[in-house]
Amino acid sequence: MFVVENYTIAVVFCLITMLCWGSWANTQKLVQGKWRFELFYWDYCIGIFLFSIIAAFTMGSYGENGRSFLEDIVQVDNANIISAFVGGVIFNLANILLTAAIAGAGMAVAFPIGIGIALILGVLFNYLLMDKGNPELIFLGVFLVIIAIVLNALAYSKTAKSKGGASLKWIIVSIVAGVLMSLFYPFVASGMDLDNFIAPAQGKMTPYTAMVVFSGGILLSNVIFNSILMKRPLQGEPVSYKSYFSGRANLHIVGVIGGSIWALGNLFNLIAAGLAGPAISYGLGQGATLVAALWGVFVWKEFKGSPKVVGYLIFAMFLCFVLGLASIIVAGRDF
Repeated sequence: MFVVENYTIAVVFCLITMLCWGSWANTQKLVQGKWRFELFYWDYCIGIFLFSIIAAFTMGSYGENGRSFLEDIVQVDNANIISAFVGGVIFNLANILLTAAIAGAGMAVAFPIGIGIALILGVLFNYLLMDKGNPELIFLGVFLVIIAIVLNALAYSKTAKSKGGASLKWIIVSIVAGVLMSLFYPFVASGMDLDNFIAPAQGKMTPYTAMVVFSGGILLSNVIFNSILMKRPLQGEPVSYKSYFSGRANLHIVGVIGGSIWALGNLFNLIAAGLAGPAISYGLGQGATLVAALWGVFVWKEFKGSPKVVGYLIFAMFLCFVLGLASIIVAGRDF
C-alpha cells in the first residue's frame, strides 16, 4: 500500500486535491447546454466509484507497507463501515446541490460560496476531531476565507443586478450545499487510523478502503437523491431515465472523467490526512474554491460585462483566499 511519509509530500498531495476538486466542474461546463446536469451527475458518481475500486486494487494493494485492500476490508468494524458510508451519503446530497448551483450560477459563484463555507465549517469540525496544527494560524486562514466568500457574494450580487437576474436563489442553494459539505469528512476520517496508516489499528480502515466505502455511499444514495431531482428539478423541466440511456457515448465519458478527477483529489486528501491532520488536509483541499473561481473568471468569463467595481471585488477575493490558504499550510509546520 502506498503511504505518504513526510509533511512536504502531504502538502503536495493536498495541493493536487485542490486542483482536482477545483477543476472537475469544467467537465460539467463542457457539456452544459447539451446534457442536463442531472444526467451528467449519474456518470460523475459512476466515475468516482470506478476510480475508487481501481485505486484500491492498485495503490491500495501493492507494496510492502500496510494491509492490502482485501485484507483490510474484511477486518473493518461495522461501525466504521457505516460511518464512511454515511459520509458518502452526506457528501452526495451536498454535491448534487452544488452541481445544480454551478449549472444555474456558474463556477465563480457556486464554488466560492458553497465550498468556502464547507472549508470554514469543515476545518473547525476536523480540528475538533484531531487537533493537529497551530490553531491560531488555522483560524486566521479560516477568517480570511470568510472575507473572500463575502466579497464573492457581493460581486455576484452586483453582476446579477447589472444583467437583470436574481442572485438569491443560487446563493441560498450554494450555502445549503456548503453546510452539508462541511459534515461529510469527519465521518470518513473517523473510520481510519489517522495516527498510523502503515499498521492501522484493528477494525480501522486504510484510506483506500475508506474511499471505496465512501464512494459506495455516494453511488447508492444517488438512486434516491438524483431520481427526486430529475422529477422535481431546481431549474427547467423534469427529465427521464430514457434521456440518460439515449445520451451519446462522449457525453457519458465526460461525466465519468469528471468523477474520476474528483476521486483522485479525494483519495490524495485522505492519504495526506495522516501526516497533515484532517483539519489541514481538508482545508487545503477545499482551496479548490480558488481554483474554480479562477476557471470561472478567466476561462468561462462568468463575470464578463459586470460593473468595474466587480473586478476590484474579485481581485480582493483572490487575495484573501491565497493568504488564507498560506496560513493553513504554515499551520502544519509547527507540529
